[in-house]
Amino acid sequence: MPSKITTRFAPSPTGYLHIGGARTALFNMLFARQTGGDYLLRIEDTDRKRSTPEAIKAITDGLEWLGLMPDKKPVYQSKNFEQHVAIARKLLAEGKAYHCYSTPEELQEKRKKARAEGRSIRYDGTWRHKTPSEAPSDVQPVIRLKAPTTGATVIMDCVQGEVKVDNSQLDDMIILRSDGTPTYMLSVVVDDHDMKISHVIRGDDHLTNAFRQTQLFNALGWQAPIYAHIPLIHGSDGTKMSKRHGALGIEKYREMGYLPEALINYLLRLGWSHGDDEIISIKQAVEWFKLENINKGAARFDFGKLSALNGNYLQTIDNDIVIQLIGKHSKIDKTFNLRLKKGLSSLKNKSNTILELCDNAHFYLCNRPVSIEADALKFLNSDALVYLEEIKTRLKFLSTWTEEEIKSEINHYIRAKNLKLVQLAQPLRAAICGTTVSPSIFEVLYALGKEEALGRISDVAR
Repeated sequence: MPSKITTRFAPSPTGYLHIGGARTALFNMLFARQTGGDYLLRIEDTDRKRSTPEAIKAITDGLEWLGLMPDKKPVYQSKNFEQHVAIARKLLAEGKAYHCYSTPEELQEKRKKARAEGRSIRYDGTWRHKTPSEAPSDVQPVIRLKAPTTGATVIMDCVQGEVKVDNSQLDDMIILRSDGTPTYMLSVVVDDHDMKISHVIRGDDHLTNAFRQTQLFNALGWQAPIYAHIPLIHGSDGTKMSKRHGALGIEKYREMGYLPEALINYLLRLGWSHGDDEIISIKQAVEWFKLENINKGAARFDFGKLSALNGNYLQTIDNDIVIQLIGKHSKIDKTFNLRLKKGLSSLKNKSNTILELCDNAHFYLCNRPVSIEADALKFLNSDALVYLEEIKTRLKFLSTWTEEEIKSEINHYIRAKNLKLVQLAQPLRAAICGTTVSPSIFEVLYALGKEEALGRISDVAR
């Protein structure tokens, strides 16, 4: 184990921060925190055509919302361009790399012929042993690494175990393009070395890259980092993650009303476990996280499980904070705020996300006259209108507007009229909420306030 643990999350800013990237960042952060090391962020923006400021902002905004910002300022890979080129030139000067003058057309023709003959389409090393005097004057060469041709490249992966590939299966990769720009493989190796990265924790779609990068580390005489390749996240049906499964930008989860604490907890449990524990705080996660407890099989993303977990977290958040979150989706004035404070607890119990909560709280967030749904209108027959007018009169004379007093007065009324509670409660619910479902009618009347509640009844029972 290195004397100091340093991990990195290294996204390419060509799109949003997706759910798999967020989990990778989380695992890197947890491992670094547990060991007292550093968790760093490297923006791999060497693809200048596809890397955009908007994508960089989306990534950093997503990390900040999730509480996954790095311990130091982000490193931008493009700013290390000269060092990448210098290392390629160093390998060339040491005879560990060579100029390749094969044109794209020649390479394409060779691949075509190899396919036809059933051979590997890897580069055949044509220029590996040629002399400079044989070089054509009208071709700008690339620089290729002289990869080992015998033996095997072996990686002791913290998740996958020992993995190896015969070196005969790997060709001489390009490290510097003909236009003088470094390739991804070279840039990653140089930056991991310069940043003193001890552990590379990333998706297992990078496992094949690890063999090539290890060869580069060896050629440079540098210590390769310890690798931990995490299985990818699949959809709930076991197929490749798509938008319908949840392959969305992190900002979309925020817009859908999920809480960052819940999303972090859910991501933590996607492919990692600690016994039967489901609700795990960041503090506990830092204490418990072990790379060896990451599953080797792909995890399955399930919106239902995420929503249920989010609902658990929603119950624990202070109501004032929840009201602020609702305010990001619905316009809330002082009157609405007061109503929500009185009636929010019951609504939270029936909601899994902030958006669901907004929907369930719509009768607190609307002005008169209340729009009444078709199913609710069925309860407003002629008898019900009489009941509403009579109960309105009785409620009007209550000296104190409390849930207990409202309940007592309504119970007195239904006993005097020989009614069942539902015969009055459903018309009341239709009149003041516009729906057939709500929390306790006594609670809703109280939370609305006397003037608003009686006004809504009056709008129906005229």
